[in-house]
Formats: sequence, structure tokens, C-alpha cells
Amino acid sequence: MMQWQENGELFFARWHSENGILPHKRILISDDTLTADQAYRYACEGTAILYRGDFQNARQLLQALVRRVERPSKKSQRLEKKNSVSPAVQNPIDIFNQYRLSQSQRARILGMILVHIQADHTIPLRRAPDVRQACQEVYGTQTQSYVVSLRELLGVISAHEWRKKGVPISLGKGGEIRIHPHYGVFSPVRGEYIDLVLNAPLPKALQASSTAFDIGVGSGVLSVLLASRQIERIVATDQDDRAMICAKENIERLSLANRISVEKAHLFPQGKAALIVCNPPWLPARPSSPLEHAVYDPGSQMLKGFLAGLKDHLLPGGEGWLVLSDLAEHLGLRSREQLLSWIEDADLKVIDRMEIKPRHPKASDSTNPLYVARSREMTSLWRLAPR
Repeated sequence: MMQWQENGELFFARWHSENGILPHKRILISDDTLTADQAYRYACEGTAILYRGDFQNARQLLQALVRRVERPSKKSQRLEKKNSVSPAVQNPIDIFNQYRLSQSQRARILGMILVHIQADHTIPLRRAPDVRQACQEVYGTQTQSYVVSLRELLGVISAHEWRKKGVPISLGKGGEIRIHPHYGVFSPVRGEYIDLVLNAPLPKALQASSTAFDIGVGSGVLSVLLASRQIERIVATDQDDRAMICAKENIERLSLANRISVEKAHLFPQGKAALIVCNPPWLPARPSSPLEHAVYDPGSQMLKGFLAGLKDHLLPGGEGWLVLSDLAEHLGLRSREQLLSWIEDADLKVIDRMEIKPRHPKASDSTNPLYVARSREMTSLWRLAPR
């Protein structure tokens, strides 16, 4: 719960943070009279701002904070220039850690503008949009008012729009479908790994048993791709409730529920399959929030678990497809030798490895702190089989 003083009266409301941030202790009630410089100073000092003015002005204030966060002070610019080291000389792990630290600090400051929302998901601010459906999808039914950061709320609204219109997925000659991602579920916007799954040669074992497992189903996109390749029965697993709901909705929307089932499981379902596909989080680092679990796999636990259990769940002649970026290798977070040793320890062999260059904007953005690593990144589909 959060509490604050306003007009001599004590108020209470439920605090909600998808990133797991604790309720703020210092809260300033403010409106459209607050300047961006004042808001930035308060946010840097750890004082949250509960906004009582115009909703559109609050959005503009948040954008002003973004500009101030991304514009270093003259003093910090001088220090950075004095202590600068070429990215090629810097330790990649240090670059990555600095990047994550700066992202964390950025998120903390930008999360200091708060919005009070009624139990029916309406916002009592001038020119506030109707966000009832978007908030219902993420926060569910509420019995009392609650407070969220404006930044999180805008993310909820954006996710709702993506959920409505969907992400176009090309099936090559099979046409195009749309996958509708939910809030907190990784969106299939990186098309290169989709191309790999569409074009990899299918194992001959599918001719005897047309079955596949999709480990870590997410939005359900890989299960749908496997179905488009005429695999008759697919069992998809995940541990995240949001991912399972998202995948089921996409599968039902595409009329594939008779061929694809979704189960809650840690990695593998019961039984064996001719093909097992896994696209684990690509970076072995600790997530700083629940929303980062789709990106970060601490200690490569999911990756190692998939490799260790793969052999026991494959039918004779079957294959495991591991979809993985080598960005972690270029960041110094994991070596190729480590990956190969885990494959060998699991009594597996590499049949083939298909590679493709990422096409996302960050791969060519020279201003991105991780550009050196991203410019060298390759996404691979490892075809694995028992030795």
C-alpha cells in the first residue's frame, strides 16, 4: 500500500509495479505547474511525483525527463572524455555491466512520475484516454484504486495496441499470419530466427511420428511455424501464466488448437518427440525485473537444462533445434567453448548449424553502447542429435 498527504488528508491506495519496485516513501503531489527541471531534480533525489494535472501534459513531462536523462551534464561529459577508452579496448563485460547500470538508473528516474487509477481502471485526470481494457488485461479486476508509474502505464497501453493489431509473420510461400503478443510476453519482432525455423530441414523421424515439442512457448510463434510445416501434433510448454494464455489465444485464433496443446511444465512435457525446439533467453545474466525473464537466463539455466534433458526426450532419429544468438559470446558472458562442452556433456552432437545476420535496428546503431558486440552478432539454429 501507498500513503500520502493531500490537502491535509491522509490517502491510501494499492501500489503496483510490474518491475517489482517497492512503494515510494517520499511523494510529492503536483500538477501542470511543475517544470521539467524541478521534476528531474525531485526524481534524482528519490522523490516520486503523484500527478494531478492534465494527462497529456504528464506525458510531455515524462518526455522532458527522457531528454534530461539522455543528455549528460557538462561535468560528466568532461570526465567521460578524460577517462574515455576505445570500445575495442574496453572489457566487453564491463561495457555490458555499465550499460545495464545506466538502464537501471534511467528506469528509476523515469519511473518517478505516478498516476492514481480508480478501481474501474479509469484515470481521473483531464484529457486522460480510456485505458480500461488495457489495464484490465494486465492488472485484472481491482476492488480499490491503485497507483502505477506513468512509464509503466504507457507500456501497458502500447502493449494493448500491439495485442489488438498483432505482429505480421511471414510464412514464405505459405503466406502471412499475425501473432498477437500480450504484455510481459516476448514479441516475435526479430524475424531472422523465424526464417531459420522455417527453412531448416526437418528430421526424417517425423515421417514415422509427426510430433514436436516447443520448449518455452512464449507467444506461440514457433509452435505455429512448426504447424505450418505440416507437423501434426505439437506440445508446447512454459512456466509463465501470461505466456501460456497468450500462446493459447494465438493458437485458437489460427484454428490450430486441434494440433497444438499448451502445458505448464519446467522444460519438457511427458513423452518423446521427433523434433524438439527451444529458443531460450539469449543472455546469461540476472533479470532485474519479472519482465526481463524473456531476455536474461541467469547462469544459462534454461539453456543447460534443455541440453541436459534433450536426449531422453527424443525419438530414434529425432533432432533438437536450439535457436540461439551468439551476442553473449561477444559480450564475454559465455564462450563458444562452454556451449560446445555443454552439448558434449549432454551426449549430443551437432549435425549442422545454420546462421543468419540479425536485421533489427540495434545491430546497425553505432550510438548504442553495445554496438561493437551487436555488429558481430549472429543468430544460429543448432541441429542437435544424440551421439
